[in-house]
Amino acid sequence: MALRGMKVIELAGLAPAPVCGMILSDFGAKVIRVDKVGSGLNYDVTARGKRSIALNLKKPEGVDILRRLCGSADVLIEPFRPGVMERLGLGPDTLIKENPKLIYARLTGFGQTGPYKDMAGHDINYLGLSGVLASLGRKHENPIAPVNLLADFAGGSFTCAMGIMAALLERTSSGQGQVIDSCMVEGAAYVGSWLFASRDMFVWGQPRGHNLLDTGAHFYETYKTKDGKYMCVGSLEPQFYNILLEKLNITDDDLPQFDDFDKMKVKLTKIFSEKTRDEWCEIFDGTDACVTPVLEQEETVDHPQNKARGSFLENGMPRPAPLLSRTPAVASSSSNNLEFGSHTTEILTEAGFTDEDIGELLEKRIIEQAKIKSKL
Repeated sequence: MALRGMKVIELAGLAPAPVCGMILSDFGAKVIRVDKVGSGLNYDVTARGKRSIALNLKKPEGVDILRRLCGSADVLIEPFRPGVMERLGLGPDTLIKENPKLIYARLTGFGQTGPYKDMAGHDINYLGLSGVLASLGRKHENPIAPVNLLADFAGGSFTCAMGIMAALLERTSSGQGQVIDSCMVEGAAYVGSWLFASRDMFVWGQPRGHNLLDTGAHFYETYKTKDGKYMCVGSLEPQFYNILLEKLNITDDDLPQFDDFDKMKVKLTKIFSEKTRDEWCEIFDGTDACVTPVLEQEETVDHPQNKARGSFLENGMPRPAPLLSRTPAVASSSSNNLEFGSHTTEILTEAGFTDEDIGELLEKRIIEQAKIKSKL
């Protein structure tokens, strides 16, 4: 795999950092998640392929263990507010001085600088500040955040992973690590680069929800079927729109492409409500009408297109993407859930700690080892 041999330290946090760690793990990196000693909520449901060590970073001994682990690591992912790592004595100036090849990735909502840097926030806040949220939603309605995909994951996890891989590639020539300031506001805006660059194109020009690509047009919309399911219609270009009309057994006179969009939506809504989703798939599959089903998550595995490519794993999770021809990513078959401290003693032994050292650290509650569950 492309990242085989890379050692990653992921400090436990909310969803963006764990997903970034999962991506690196899928592509071959060895990821150690650093959890807190003691009980708490485990937010990481993307822990496949990772190992966990539980440390008490409120104690100098716990901080020293993390420094020692980072001393031999290639990448550190930290999701805390600016200044937290510095107060622990684990800031980039310290860790990169001790390990000049370390890629120090700081994944936060508002970034390391600016008047918002110390504020709490979530995906919807970062997306709002990015300028992207204002484009999302139907006419006469408030902007709609598409769950927490765009800022947390596209602008957070995946953008940070891209930065890490770029830094690792650059390191092969310079031999030097560097700090990555991965800001979800900027990541979401970068994902939306085409929206910014296309503002003067014909597809826009109207308020939100009135344009060709934001549900303003009847030929770029979803429609409910007879069985309560949905179809996607994306017949944007005239040649594709003509095939849509042909398959619906109507003409341009019945459904003009650039007539009153709202009236045309009413007509298409009625037409799609007359057949089930499967019946519409039989009509449109294999054509260039750009009409496809809206699948529920549990349906994706068995769809012919996804099945032919192996796009989803047996457990229903998506296969890692993109697909590399020689060194494809391989998702670990281990659980998506990982108990805090499941591999503490194993990791410390690898790092050169003796059994006596580990026993003393356990007694002082500097570390914690999860109980090994019986497989019976």
